[in-house]
Amino acid sequence: MKKITQLIFLLCCGISFSQNTVTGTVTDTSDLPLAFVNVIEKGTSNGLITSEDGSFTINVADNAILVFSYIGYTTEEIPINGQSYIEVTLSEGEELSTIMLVGSRSPKRTAINTAVPIDVIDFENNIVQLGKVEINELLQYAAPSFNASKQSGSDGADHIDPASLRGLGPDQTLVLINGKRRHQSSLINVFGTRGRGNTGTDLNAIPATSIKRIEVLRDGAAAQYGSDAIAGVINIVLKDDVDELNGSISYGAYSTNADVDTSAFADGAYGLWNTDGYRLDTHQDGNAIGEDKSFDGGSFKLGANYGFGIGEKGGFANFTTEYINKKKTLRPTFDFRKGFGEAAIEGFNFFGNVGIPVSDNTEVYAFGGRNYRDTDAYAFTRNDGARVVTSIYPNGYTPRITSIILDNSVSAGVRTKTGSGWNVDISNTYGKNNFHYYIKGTLNASLQGASPTDFDAGGHSLSQNTLNADFSKYYDDVLSGMNLAFGAEYRTERFTIFAGEEGSYGTYDVNGILITDPTTQTQPIDPDSGDVRAGGSQGFPGYGPANEVDRSRSNGSLYADGEFDLTDAFLVSVAARYENYSDFGGTLNGKLATRYKVSDNMNLRGSLSSGFRAPSLAQIYYNLRFTNFIGGVASDQLLSPNNSPVTKSFGIGALQEEKSLNAGLGFTANFSKFTATADLYYIDVKDRIVLTGTFAAPSLPNVDSAQFFANGADTETTGLDLVLTYKETFNDNHIGISLLANFNNMVIKDVKNGALDEQTFFGERDKAFLLASAPESKITAMINYNRSKFNAGLNITRFAEVALIDFQAFEDPADYGGFDNQIIAATDTYTAKIVTDLNLGYELSDNLKLNVGANNLFNVYPDQQDDWTEGGGYWDSVQMGFGGAYFYSRINYNF
Repeated sequence: MKKITQLIFLLCCGISFSQNTVTGTVTDTSDLPLAFVNVIEKGTSNGLITSEDGSFTINVADNAILVFSYIGYTTEEIPINGQSYIEVTLSEGEELSTIMLVGSRSPKRTAINTAVPIDVIDFENNIVQLGKVEINELLQYAAPSFNASKQSGSDGADHIDPASLRGLGPDQTLVLINGKRRHQSSLINVFGTRGRGNTGTDLNAIPATSIKRIEVLRDGAAAQYGSDAIAGVINIVLKDDVDELNGSISYGAYSTNADVDTSAFADGAYGLWNTDGYRLDTHQDGNAIGEDKSFDGGSFKLGANYGFGIGEKGGFANFTTEYINKKKTLRPTFDFRKGFGEAAIEGFNFFGNVGIPVSDNTEVYAFGGRNYRDTDAYAFTRNDGARVVTSIYPNGYTPRITSIILDNSVSAGVRTKTGSGWNVDISNTYGKNNFHYYIKGTLNASLQGASPTDFDAGGHSLSQNTLNADFSKYYDDVLSGMNLAFGAEYRTERFTIFAGEEGSYGTYDVNGILITDPTTQTQPIDPDSGDVRAGGSQGFPGYGPANEVDRSRSNGSLYADGEFDLTDAFLVSVAARYENYSDFGGTLNGKLATRYKVSDNMNLRGSLSSGFRAPSLAQIYYNLRFTNFIGGVASDQLLSPNNSPVTKSFGIGALQEEKSLNAGLGFTANFSKFTATADLYYIDVKDRIVLTGTFAAPSLPNVDSAQFFANGADTETTGLDLVLTYKETFNDNHIGISLLANFNNMVIKDVKNGALDEQTFFGERDKAFLLASAPESKITAMINYNRSKFNAGLNITRFAEVALIDFQAFEDPADYGGFDNQIIAATDTYTAKIVTDLNLGYELSDNLKLNVGANNLFNVYPDQQDDWTEGGGYWDSVQMGFGGAYFYSRINYNF
């Protein structure tokens, strides 16, 4: 309560303290100056970095404590006690567990000296000041080969953004929190999303305010961490601050001044947009009210983090709470859809991170939290025909797919150091994602005028429990240093689909009775079109008893790895891991990596590894009957589970593991002010699991076609990650310049269609979705300036050209003069675009900082397409987004 009272008082009045100017130098244990060390007045946002000669000058309160921190070195806290000059020596952090970077179990590694590429993204002091609302958005611009896409009209994918690393699938990147495996989402991506046929980890369920840093390992790591690490690993390190209340309050909104060709409004587009390209406020059914609406998607976010010490041995308990309320966006659509835009989200996060030493060598720890999200997204519009009941919706209607997403996790363990020097870590981690659909503004057309307009449509869940035992020891006296590690893991997973209420999935006869015997019960007919009235909730048909699933499996694994400094310059790292799954068997994978110091400033590094990814339970057992809109025309489809006799009857085999070969070759340079990393990579993936195209299914009741999960393609990906940084200090001016670039080329080497028709099994349209997840390049230039209380940041990002195949691919090739001409006509090309972000910050007091800015400052949109697009809007989902300019303000506080 005392901290909250201080916060309210300081927000209203501000406070001033007696100031003292302190100068000094920071060196390492060899008396060499350390440049760019973070120097922070503890409990405030007052801070700077040391200059190239290790010197600094800072104004602080008389009773201040200065905190000196630098990755790879122990953090030092120095009380000022009236001193005007201090000398600080930082030692390498051999005993500091938090610097054990992902990808290396050795405590002697820093990011620039590892054998594989690792990004260390400082959330606590830098990234969270920007106007990005969600973690996926932050990583999109902070990690060179990370890509995420906002969706519209893609069912659950509107609510959880698919994300990828190096162009591979969302489920081919492993996510850790504090080094422990994070559970995946229960959602599997279907329809026209990136990562079709894949599950992934919901990064947005983790509050950004709780994050100290994120480590992104851009290299295959299945031999080190297990299944899902084909593309790499993202490790989220939680805050452990004590005696400090910090966080932020922010608000932002999107400009609705859409960059569109207004001649497309000739047919009215339902009056949603005026001739200047601004959105009009609308009724639920899409008819215009007539009031200009220049901004939408208003996003409010409040985050708070507080920690306190426990005991006298450095224990801590750190807690974060975060609230977000983000409204829908609406963007121009064609006449068959009235609700194209990003989903609304209201969410509440709570996370905790606790560590309690129980002796000089033993610590008990726990972390985890709860994420609640209430989401709301538009489905496709039902304009007329058998799916519209005019007594309920005279002018048609746009159903809304809403969901309640609950994501809970907890990890607990004990770390100790034995008398012989072995580090032992025993832990258990449990997580569960529950995704529950509620469909609103809809109806069940077979119930006609008696239909409700909202339904509980059921949902799905995925739970995971992981027990780990890890052992490691560093030997100073062997070679030039040696680290050994080994361990075991036992993991269980459970996937369920649970049914909704009867009206969400059922089809009723003319008497309003649920049809159980189609031979004796008659479905209602629409009197105008003469078509049969469909059952189930429109927008998203609910899960019924026939869809219900409750499946589990277990996995046991053993691993060992070693890092050997053969000389001071030459490092060799080896790893091996054996895993055995209860449902499809075992696999053994290995990794070899090396780093050679060409000089004190330059390294060469390389790696070679095998990898694997087991098919997820969702890919094996997920099933649904749904309505797809092809050029605005409804088509009922079945997504059949992989273990179903229906699937087997179409010639689709049982799912097997994906297998990969990863190779990397890189170069690093560190010249104090300038650092550079360049890493070439090669990733060969065999038997990638994909969602097939649609097969005609005249023998299946109540559907037009069927889709399946299959080991459908072999892919080969080559690329280059480039990270360049330069820092300069003159007088009191600090400038940082960074260039992050990813150049990527994925090719589909083979389609595993067997005797099936390739264009049906995995045709040009399906290939385009897969390749669109691996854009040819992303280049970001970042310039940061800091002087005294003012800072500014400018980010310029170039997104590469992306090509997608639209619904014209389903038309008769004869209408286009042949198949090749049809594919040309169906190709929607999104040319390369440049997006500019600007952020300005000013310290209002020692405790408060104001940031204002704009994402996509110049309101750049993707290229406008014709009315065959996947989502029914003027653009499809691409990496740069389709929301336009976003303007925001943010107050950061620290007490």
